[in-house]
Amino acid sequence: MTVRVVLADDQPLVRAGLRVVITDTPDIDVVGEAGTGAQAVQLVRDLRPDVVVMDIRMPGMDGIEATRMITAESPEARILILTTFDDDDNVYAALRAGAAGFLVKDMALDDILTAVRVVAAGDALIAPSVTRRLIEQFARRPEPTPRPRKLDGITEREHEVLILVARGMSNSEIAAHLHISHGTAKAHVASLLSKLGVRDRVHLVITAHQAGLMAWPPG
Repeated sequence: MTVRVVLADDQPLVRAGLRVVITDTPDIDVVGEAGTGAQAVQLVRDLRPDVVVMDIRMPGMDGIEATRMITAESPEARILILTTFDDDDNVYAALRAGAAGFLVKDMALDDILTAVRVVAAGDALIAPSVTRRLIEQFARRPEPTPRPRKLDGITEREHEVLILVARGMSNSEIAAHLHISHGTAKAHVASLLSKLGVRDRVHLVITAHQAGLMAWPPG
């Protein structure tokens, strides 16, 4: 199946570079380009792409607001943030807006193409440097004043899996840690997504931290 992509970046050279690479990639197709957030929103309405590769800083409506609008109107469209600016405020804002991935522009082009496929398949992906920083910062934060979110309806095993997801483990790593099959680990993650009503793995991490699970040892 071909992944249909919209490129949203106010720099024509960036869009052109990505388009050239994607043109040589048989399973990904650029179906539209936008130079502003507002144009990206309209293209998603018109073209119904699978993935939007979204810059943050664009004139008028920025990429964060465009992401918020797109995920509200067209939740089937997956947003992959690709930006030069990986400061914490941008990362948190993008994830809260519903982005399924967050990459920086100095990553290898092959890694960016892989990320497009990953988010199109319904998973989430964040640049490794950003992931490490997020986990470290969450670990250093004091417990929030509000009561932690309750996680009703999940099993003891799903609790364990959720903690490991929050620690940045892949399904294969979770399977090895818990001595279960890869398929079983994947099924537990899918069940957590459904029961907790979240879009993807990134938001499972956020949910785990909101619930105070990172205070627990993973066992």
